[in-house]
Amino acid sequence: MATATYPPPTPYYRLYKDYLQDPKSAPEPPPPTEGTYVCFGGNYTTDDVLPSLEEQGVRQLYPKGPNVDFKKELRALNGDLQLHILELADILIERPSQYARRVEEISLVFKNLHHLLNSLRPHQARATLIHILELQIQRRKQAVEDIKRRREEAQSLLRESLATLDGH
Repeated sequence: MATATYPPPTPYYRLYKDYLQDPKSAPEPPPPTEGTYVCFGGNYTTDDVLPSLEEQGVRQLYPKGPNVDFKKELRALNGDLQLHILELADILIERPSQYARRVEEISLVFKNLHHLLNSLRPHQARATLIHILELQIQRRKQAVEDIKRRREEAQSLLRESLATLDGH
């Protein structure tokens, strides 16, 4: 018996075997999962809300509130990160046994950077969608202009053909 690269499908596909002959015979799909669920040993939730750093047990290094200047705070955290890395290099040279505290500080800065960047994801998604829709509108306008131009060319050819036929 040969081994397959992928495991066989779950037996649910048998429920849909007569679907092509009679589409109404297929069972309804299961309802979407709501609440919490476990995937690969991790607990997840279907609520699409970014948990605060406090909820994750992490100290927040940038100001709290809805009016955060993302650009300013990202630059400040980046500067802090560079400073902590330089301090870590210095400590590794002079006092190697005291590196753990610096590594924790670097980890804290990274967690804050990561959280701040994740806070920008909805804005990024909205801006990406706007850009995609603008490109689609532009392409459609170009297609309409191309159709109009070709229609005018065809009408011009027809007029020339009619003039040539009338001339003979």
